[in-house]
Amino acid sequence: MKKLKAAIMGCGRISVCYEDAFRRLSDHVELICAIDTDLEKAKAFAQKFNCHYCTDLEDALQYDIDVIHLCLPHYLHPAMAIKAMEAGLHVLTEKPVAISLQDADKMIETQQRTGRKLGVIFQTRYTKSVEILKGLIGSGYFGRILSARSCLTWNRPDTYYSGNDWKGTWDKEGGGVLIDQAIHSMDRVRYMLGSEIEWIEGSIHNHCHEIVQVEDAAEAAIQFKNGCIYSLYACNSYASDAPITIEFQGEKGCCGLIQDMGFYECDGCRTEIRNTYETTNVGPDYWGSSHHLQLEDFYKSILYNSPVTIDAADGRKTLEMVKGIYLSSWKRKRIYLPFEDVCYKDLNTPRWLRSFPSFHLYKFINFMLPSCRNLILMV
Repeated sequence: MKKLKAAIMGCGRISVCYEDAFRRLSDHVELICAIDTDLEKAKAFAQKFNCHYCTDLEDALQYDIDVIHLCLPHYLHPAMAIKAMEAGLHVLTEKPVAISLQDADKMIETQQRTGRKLGVIFQTRYTKSVEILKGLIGSGYFGRILSARSCLTWNRPDTYYSGNDWKGTWDKEGGGVLIDQAIHSMDRVRYMLGSEIEWIEGSIHNHCHEIVQVEDAAEAAIQFKNGCIYSLYACNSYASDAPITIEFQGEKGCCGLIQDMGFYECDGCRTEIRNTYETTNVGPDYWGSSHHLQLEDFYKSILYNSPVTIDAADGRKTLEMVKGIYLSSWKRKRIYLPFEDVCYKDLNTPRWLRSFPSFHLYKFINFMLPSCRNLILMV
């Protein structure tokens, strides 16, 4: 079997999952080049595999590369994926596929035009429990699924955002707790239900992170075309990274996930499903342990010219869930799909205030109020 030649672009925190995957999948892939704007990071990663390293994609293209992994700030996914595909490379990008539906569409168009493979990382689908429960739901084991819910309560302190220039921004990250953390549980709910979405209604808030403008809490109701109502809650101001809970309630029983452990209840009996794949967590527990399984799946789609399991069109559908909640919060109304996506700057500002010409003066005064209060107290 041919061994694919790979490059990784972005050697930050998540790259440890790829280091582990490249070692596990050494029969399928050989790392040729590590790329990072910080040359020392690229060099440190490359030394582990005795490969080339550089600071930009243009330099890496001189090497014989089949596939590139994008582990970049969200806003860079479209430009780098398009450039790589046009250069003849297959691309597997970290989630989200992009931060706007328009950019996702451009990526899909480029993939169709070039004939390259384009996939999106949603590694939490690759567990035994998700596989089994999706099969049970699809077979009608629980009858019609009436409702679903997910709850994510994690901790992201201010230092999580202050450590770089793109986290917690609308123009670079594309949002907060929804697009960065809750997107994985939202993706699993959509994937396991196997139904398209009819409408979305939700709201976002920033309760505890004054350092950023993006949301740290969100709630929503999502109506699927199969009749299921999905209720979600997410926040990243909890004291710890509590296990994510996902649950589906059907006519005959229920099933769900507590982090990666699955369970189902029917006819008064409860069964638990432990992850039986040979996996080991690399990095924080909430990253899961299945990156290498999705990478292996993607490599096989290249080697055997088979469809990509989680392609850009699939990734776009999950992004559409996130952007639908943002748009609903912005317009304060129910959003029916499809919809025209918009870019956001500060969705937490009241809508009536955003229309005022003096809005920026208001923001300045609001920023200065604490200092004024301190001055008055001193006097």
